[in-house]
Amino acid sequence: MALTKISVRGAREHNLKGVDIDLPRDSLIVITGLSGSGKSSLAFDTIYAEGQRRYVESLSAYARQFLEMMQKPDVEHIDGLSPAISIEQKTTSRNPRSTVATVTEIYDYMRLLWARVGVPYSPATGKPIEAQTVSNMVDRVMELPEGTRLYLLAPVVRGRKGEYRKELAEWQKAGFTRVRIDGEMYPIEEAPALDKKFKHDIEVVVDRLAVKAGLETRLADSFETALKLAEGLAYVDLADGVVPGREDEADEGGAMKGAGIPANRIVFSEKFACPVSGFTIEEIEPRLFSFNAPQGACPTCDGIGEKQLFDPQLVVPNEALTLKQGAVVPWAKSNPPSPYYMQVLSSLAKAYEFDLTTPWNALAQDQRDIILHGTNGMPVALTFKDGRKQYTVTKPFEGVIGNLNRRLRQTESAWMQEELSKFQTAQPCETCGGKRLNEKALAVKIPGADGPTDIAAPVKMSVSDAKDWFLALDSHLNEQQSQIARAILKEINERLGFLDNVGLDYLNLDRTSGTLSGGESQRIRLASQIGSGLSGVLYVLDEPSIGLHQRDNDRLLETLKRLRDLGNTVIVVEHDEDAIRQADHVVDLGPGAGVRGGEVVAQGTLKQVMKAKRSMTADYLTGRREIAVPATRRTGNGHQLTVHGARANNLKGVTASLPLGTFTCITGVSGSGKSSFTIDTLYAAAARTLNGARVIAGAHDKVTGLEYCDKVIEIDQSPIGRTPRSNPATYTGAFTNIRDWFAGLPEAQARGYKPGRFSFNVKGGRCEACTGDGLIKIEMHFLPDVYVTCEECGGKRYNRETLEVKFKGHSIADVLDMTIEDAETFFKAVPPIRDKMHMLNEVGLGYVKVGQQATTLSGGEAQRVKLAKELSKRSTGQTLYILDEPTTGLHFEDVRKLLEVLHRLVDQGNSVIVIEHNLDVIKTADYLLDLGPEGGVRGGEVVAAGTPEDVAKEKRSFTGQYLAPLLTRRKKTAA
Repeated sequence: MALTKISVRGAREHNLKGVDIDLPRDSLIVITGLSGSGKSSLAFDTIYAEGQRRYVESLSAYARQFLEMMQKPDVEHIDGLSPAISIEQKTTSRNPRSTVATVTEIYDYMRLLWARVGVPYSPATGKPIEAQTVSNMVDRVMELPEGTRLYLLAPVVRGRKGEYRKELAEWQKAGFTRVRIDGEMYPIEEAPALDKKFKHDIEVVVDRLAVKAGLETRLADSFETALKLAEGLAYVDLADGVVPGREDEADEGGAMKGAGIPANRIVFSEKFACPVSGFTIEEIEPRLFSFNAPQGACPTCDGIGEKQLFDPQLVVPNEALTLKQGAVVPWAKSNPPSPYYMQVLSSLAKAYEFDLTTPWNALAQDQRDIILHGTNGMPVALTFKDGRKQYTVTKPFEGVIGNLNRRLRQTESAWMQEELSKFQTAQPCETCGGKRLNEKALAVKIPGADGPTDIAAPVKMSVSDAKDWFLALDSHLNEQQSQIARAILKEINERLGFLDNVGLDYLNLDRTSGTLSGGESQRIRLASQIGSGLSGVLYVLDEPSIGLHQRDNDRLLETLKRLRDLGNTVIVVEHDEDAIRQADHVVDLGPGAGVRGGEVVAQGTLKQVMKAKRSMTADYLTGRREIAVPATRRTGNGHQLTVHGARANNLKGVTASLPLGTFTCITGVSGSGKSSFTIDTLYAAAARTLNGARVIAGAHDKVTGLEYCDKVIEIDQSPIGRTPRSNPATYTGAFTNIRDWFAGLPEAQARGYKPGRFSFNVKGGRCEACTGDGLIKIEMHFLPDVYVTCEECGGKRYNRETLEVKFKGHSIADVLDMTIEDAETFFKAVPPIRDKMHMLNEVGLGYVKVGQQATTLSGGEAQRVKLAKELSKRSTGQTLYILDEPTTGLHFEDVRKLLEVLHRLVDQGNSVIVIEHNLDVIKTADYLLDLGPEGGVRGGEVVAAGTPEDVAKEKRSFTGQYLAPLLTRRKKTAA
């Protein structure tokens, strides 16, 4: 009997309270609920973990040792499981060799296409070079008019220095009688002595003949001899006149006009070799086009496409400083500052007439170039003082960047290498121009709309442009090429189509995986899974709608339905309203978060869930609760920030002003240029000016209005710590206050305990059996590694003596195990700790434990921990806050709480700029800047700017189209 449901009984993983649930198979199931209610615990840590574990257990013991086994989840039993695939938000790979094209396998098929259909072109002549068989060569000669007299030559020496006496003797001994040296014909015994200092061309005459019927056998033998002698090359030179069809290339005497192959010569090669330059390709195989293989990688950058080079923007980050004030940071930051460098700069100032007290940006460009890049070999008098002695050295000056390069080459100190690398940025490789491949791989081309195209050209395109390019490719191929390419093109076009369907049409194929957001990398893997065409699989996805504009959401949902229609069960952890409304089955967990969650408050079809009284999700879906549109919009404090001529990535010289003292949203479809404008340009420029940060700002003219802000704070979704020892308490600094508090207790003072006693990172107070981890890892080879609770401390991380110090009956281990909400109440009489806990609670993290490992926090939770840390600092009222999609992973109710916090910041006089797709956030903004109209090259322009009402009227704005109904709903409610 076919299984129709997945039955979960007694799920107790993390905060789940013995959940019993039946989920229909072959359906699209959405699990929703407040942040921390147990959604991921049910979907990933229980259902996926058990499905994966059972599959891996079915493999042999030998195979299992190579796979990471999963812990058995805390669940009584699960029936109806299929092999499970999880698609989470973790970035695909940080490896710079991993790109969108390689992850999706598109590049593997492209390599095969170029290897099987490609034709090599000579870099010297730009003409195709073909490998020919002896039969082809004979046929070509026999096409010449009958009676044509010709020489068959073996080009044994081509443009090489030497005397070649020994070689000439060997050729004579082998029976050859004539040679042509540097264009002159000689009997071999009368060959002149050659000057070894000059380059020479020597061709051995293998045969002299006239074209006539029946010559084929002799010609074939002669060609074989010539090819053997000249390593695969042979020349046929006509004794009289020029090769038919090349008359226009010859002058009156029959010689070639300009440089190149003489007009009376036909060149034959049994290899892919250029007869003019000698450029050779031994074989055309897929590995030739791999930038991860030595056969194809650019030798300069080893296939990375870029090199770390010293960047003038980092060497001189603050251009308002003078040389005397330390504008050249790497020369000014030595402690104490080196007098040698100041004496060098003084000597340069004297020689090139500039002043050390002139600001860097007021120096002439050629003066700056001399300081940074040196005197280009021109000697300059450098005067130094050594005690009372003064001496002058006249030599070329290497420049600051030349000096840094030399020091980096010569140093063996890892510390010095790390210090110097802070002044470097990745810049395109000068050899391959960022194409990653060597000249042999780039010489192979296939016919395209714009002529012969190498493999690097389509890789530079966006998904949508590459899709159009490959769809049109078949019309440019000949019949044989088309036959070979048909199956390969089908695979490439399908994969490009899948990427397009999940809203990634704006991504360039050569975009490195490490630069993708969590949502983008998740959708790439989703596209790959659809391409695999599997059925009967359980897919578990974690918020695939992250980073997706509402317009592209419909395409994503269609993709998920397609995955379901293939015969798969698709479980999605999601907060997006459209996804919940289109699901076959909805599971709502809650009612609260953390210990107050972990129960199923509603499940079933959308109609059934909307009737549930305890479900907060149902409250928002039915409109019983809502995030209200503000009655009035702030107009700001009268000042504004203006970015002039932003050109980073796809921005097309954008000039835009944002009012200060407002809540501003930067909106637009995915890939429209929001991050390029906000993070790469505005934040980087503000951080350089206000915080003195050494960051590179995207190309732009200038940013004005920064004088009205005192600092800029960016809050992104990167992890707050990469080790289990990092947690919300350590990140926000609350742990220091907690340790100080425990060290100040009477019991601790009586024992002489200092704050370090209460740290689990250093010896003294921690449990040494587990070195403060609380767990001990036991390797099990082909079984999963087992983490057992430390017997010595019982998982509390501290030794017995430390745990004896208690506050209100609780040890420091008990405090770390409390939720943030409980800790706020517990420390209500200790303001430094209470305020930090209150701020974490305010941003919706009350359910997280004080000592919860940073590695277990989601991107959205990590971002809110950072937000809480910044909010707990004293506000100056002139701070510029920049947030990148802060609603990631947030339920409607959590979004409402977050908006209260952000709007409170603005009410204190600060400015908040948010990159956002969530319409509930956008509708509450005071000012919108909408970029687009599309993604990638079709974006990068300002489509609309103004209040949400202004943007809603703009016909070209996709954001406006989705915003308008929400704003009209408010008007009706108000009426």
